[in-house]
Amino acid sequence: MSGAFEKVYQESINDKEGFWKKAADAVHWFKKPDTILDTSNSPFNRWFVDGEINASYNALDVHVDAGRGDQAAIIYDSPVTDTKQTITYSELLDRVSRFAGALQERGVSKGDRVVIYMPMIPEAAVAMLACARIGAIHSVVFGGFASNELAVRINDAKPKLILTASCGIEVKRVIEYKPLLDEAIELAEHKPDATVVFQRPQATAELQEGRDFDWKTVEDNAQAVAAVPVKSTDPLYILYTSGTTGQPKGVVRDTGGSVVSLKWTMKNIYDTEPGEVFWAASDVGWVVGHSYIIYGPLFSGNTTVIYEGKPVGTPDPGAFWRMISEYNINTLFTAPTAFRAIKKEDPDATYLAKYDLSCLRTLYLAGERCDPDTLYWAQDKLGVPVIDHWWQTETGWSIAANCKGIELLPVVAGSPTRPAPGYDIQVLSEDGEQMEAGDIGALTVKLPLPPGTFIDLWNASDRYVSSYFSKFEGYYETGDAGYIDENGYIFVMARTDDIINVAGHRLSTGGMEEVVAEHPDVAECAVMGVADKLKGQIPMGLIVLSDTCTRDEDEVIKEVVKLVREKIGPVAAFKNALVVKRLPKTRSGKILRGTMRAIADSAEWKLPATIDDPEILDEITEALKAAGYAQD
Repeated sequence: MSGAFEKVYQESINDKEGFWKKAADAVHWFKKPDTILDTSNSPFNRWFVDGEINASYNALDVHVDAGRGDQAAIIYDSPVTDTKQTITYSELLDRVSRFAGALQERGVSKGDRVVIYMPMIPEAAVAMLACARIGAIHSVVFGGFASNELAVRINDAKPKLILTASCGIEVKRVIEYKPLLDEAIELAEHKPDATVVFQRPQATAELQEGRDFDWKTVEDNAQAVAAVPVKSTDPLYILYTSGTTGQPKGVVRDTGGSVVSLKWTMKNIYDTEPGEVFWAASDVGWVVGHSYIIYGPLFSGNTTVIYEGKPVGTPDPGAFWRMISEYNINTLFTAPTAFRAIKKEDPDATYLAKYDLSCLRTLYLAGERCDPDTLYWAQDKLGVPVIDHWWQTETGWSIAANCKGIELLPVVAGSPTRPAPGYDIQVLSEDGEQMEAGDIGALTVKLPLPPGTFIDLWNASDRYVSSYFSKFEGYYETGDAGYIDENGYIFVMARTDDIINVAGHRLSTGGMEEVVAEHPDVAECAVMGVADKLKGQIPMGLIVLSDTCTRDEDEVIKEVVKLVREKIGPVAAFKNALVVKRLPKTRSGKILRGTMRAIADSAEWKLPATIDDPEILDEITEALKAAGYAQD
C-alpha cells in the first residue's frame, strides 16, 4: 500500500474545511462561498453557507460550454419495450431548459415542490434536472407506488405540480400510473395545481380537462430558460424513506453539498474520468438513482445509463453482460441481490462467455450487506475488483468504501473497507463508550457529517434530531451495528435491531447469513431472530435453493445447521431453517427481515409500501405456520 489513502483520509478529518474547500473549487459557483462550514446550530450543520450554485448548470451547461456537447450524456436501454436511445449533453440541455421553462409557465418557482412519479425513462432525468434548474425542490416517488403511500407523500411535500407517465412496464405486465395517481390525489388533502403526463405507447392515460396536461405538447411549446442561482443550503430534493413509525421520513439534501460531494466521489471513490460510461443499475426512485444515475455521473461529465429492465428475465441472466459489452461500460454499480439472482439462474456464468467484458474495470456493490460467497463468485467470473461499499439514503454517498480513485486497498470479504474521507466512524456501546477493536456495537459518525449528507427531515426537524442525533450526543446514529477490526476495516453486521440476544449472548444475524450462504446449494438466505421462551431469541434461517440443486431439502438444512455450528459455535443456537421458494424484498432488493420476524412472532405488522411482490409474504406465512410459528 502506498499510504495515499491514509494521507487523504487524515486530511479530511484534521482539516475538514480545507479539504472540502479544495473539492468545492472543482465545481461551478455563481458566487463562491467564503464560509465553508457553519457548526453554530449542530446537528443542523451547513456547508458552503454563503455560496450560490445550480445543480442543473453543473450537470449540463458546464460540459456544453467546455465543448463536449456532442458527447453522450444518457444511454437509455429498455429491453421490456425494445427501445434504445442516446441523448447528448447538448440535446439534454435543450430538453431540460425547455421543460424548466414549461414548469415556470405553470407557476413553479424557486422553493416550490414538484412530485415526480415516473418509470425508468429519460423523461425522469429531464424532470429532475428541470426542477433543479429553476430552484424547485423535486421529490421522486418510485413509479407504481400504491395510491395511499403516494397520497401521504403528496400531503407532506405539498407539491405545486406532479409529473408522471401513463405507465410503467414490468417484465410481464404494464402498470398504469394514471389511475393510481388519480386515486392518490383524491385521497390527499393537498391538491396539486396540475399534472403533466408523458404518454407511452403501451398505455394511454385519460387526461382530466384543466388539470392534466400532455408532456410532449407542454415541452415542445415551452421557451428555454437559464439556470437560476440558488443558495448552497437551499434544498435540491426531498426523498422519502420508510420510517419505523409507518410515517415516511422526507430526507432533505442541500444543493451545494450535493454538487461538491458527488462530483468528488466520481473520481476518488469510483475512479471514473469524464467521457467514460458509468452504470448504476438501480432506479431513480431510490437514493442510488439520485446520486449515481442522475447527478453524480452528470456532474462528472460521464455517460450515464438508464436501464428499464432486470438482471434476469429481460430476457435472460446475460442481461447485464449484454449491457456492459454493448455500451462499453467501465464501471457497474448494483446491489448484491442482483448478482445473487444472476448466480441463482446461471451459477456457472455460461451467458458471460457470449460477451466481451474487457471494458469493465470495476464492480461496486451496495444497498445491503454483500455476503462473501457473492463477492467471490463475482470476482471469479468477472476478473475485476469487486468493491462492497456502505451508505444510506440519509448520507447520499458512501460512509465506508474502498476508494479506488485514491488507492485500491486490499479487498476483505464482508467489509466495505475503511471509512470514506469525511466520515469519522466510531463504534459505541449502548451507554456511549467506545468499543475495542473487533467488538460489535452501534456504528456512529462523529459530527459534523460531510457535505452531501442530509441536512434535515422535511417538516420534521424535531424528528431529525430525535431519530438520528439524540442517543449519542455529538454523533450521527446510523442504525447499523458492526465493528472495526485492528486494521481499521469496518464490518457492518446488521441493522441494530437485527443483533439478536441468545441467552445473554449478542449475535449478528449477518454473520450467520455469511456462513449459510457458503453452502453450495444455497442461492440466497435470510437469518432473523425469533422469540423463544427459554433463550429470549433464537435464530431462524430461511433458505432459497439454487436452481441446480437436486438434493433432498432436509439434507441441505442439516448441512447448513452443521456449518453454522462449526464456524460460529453452539452458542449461536442455530437449529431451525426452512426452505422457501423466494424471499420478500423491497423494490431496491433489501430483504424484509423485520417483517418476516414479526410474522414469525405473531406480532402486528404492516405491509411495507416498498415491497416488490406482496404475495411472497403469504408463502412465507404458510411456511412459518407449518413449522409452528406465525400462529393466528
